[in-house]
Amino acid sequence: MQTRWAGCGTALVTPFTASGAVDEAAVRRLARRQIDGGVHFLVPCGTTGESPTLSHAEKVRVVELVVDEAGGAVPVLAGAGGYDTRAAIDLVRDLARAGATGILSVTPYYNKPTPEGLFRHYTAIANSTDLPIVLYNVPGRTACNIAPATLLRLVEIANIVGVKEASGDLGQICEICRTVPDDFCVLSGDDAFTLAVMALGGTGVISVTSNEAPDAMAALVDQAAAGDFTAARATHERLLPLMQVNFVESNPIPVKAAMAELGLLDLHYRLPMAPPAPAARARIAEVLAATGLSRAAGSPARQASPA
Repeated sequence: MQTRWAGCGTALVTPFTASGAVDEAAVRRLARRQIDGGVHFLVPCGTTGESPTLSHAEKVRVVELVVDEAGGAVPVLAGAGGYDTRAAIDLVRDLARAGATGILSVTPYYNKPTPEGLFRHYTAIANSTDLPIVLYNVPGRTACNIAPATLLRLVEIANIVGVKEASGDLGQICEICRTVPDDFCVLSGDDAFTLAVMALGGTGVISVTSNEAPDAMAALVDQAAAGDFTAARATHERLLPLMQVNFVESNPIPVKAAMAELGLLDLHYRLPMAPPAPAARARIAEVLAATGLSRAAGSPARQASPA
């Protein structure tokens, strides 16, 4: 299946139980909320999903749950990167069997490959699967940047179909949008850059903020895709404080705290992620209220704990 990765894709959080297990019922519930909210695709097991602390088997299970809940209504772009090419290939194969529509592959972290090593890493992954692959460039986390020159080599590989650009370098994003083929998807990896990336020709966003406000983030992307940048700018400006507060501490600490505040999940993290500081949590609550988001009627209070 060749999917054009466009629109708003939600980088799903992974909910946990008090004992530290994946909360399977909550995974389904949160995926359903996103689909009902109008997002265009789902992205489990990425940074926002605490993928570094999910086991191989847990990643496969989360993707199985999301795929089953989606039921073909929206595609599922499953996170499957890593610093070990062989292990990444093994995970890609298992996620394909789990029903993933495509693969989001983060650059290798910690071992800092050269551009040639990066090219060979992605070539090996692409050759291992028929699924479409979206590259994930987030050098602030991985210490590895996909430079435009390297990306232009990678776009020649048939099933490398897009990039999630989270470098924070608008000049680099401009160069990418200018030089990649028209059918290559450029997705913002930063909610606050969505409007700018789409104005440059990008196809959408892989969003943290849509966990809290799926309908509004989907609307922003739809407005920009339709060329209504006046409406898109108004939506962007309304959501900008929420986009910013989601990074007041390391992602996904704030967004999970916000979702707990909204009654959407029980607040549990896996170490080394820990609950936000009291000042950060107070700021999150303030921004939610100012944005017009509030707890669902009858939702219980959610307690914070690391697992």
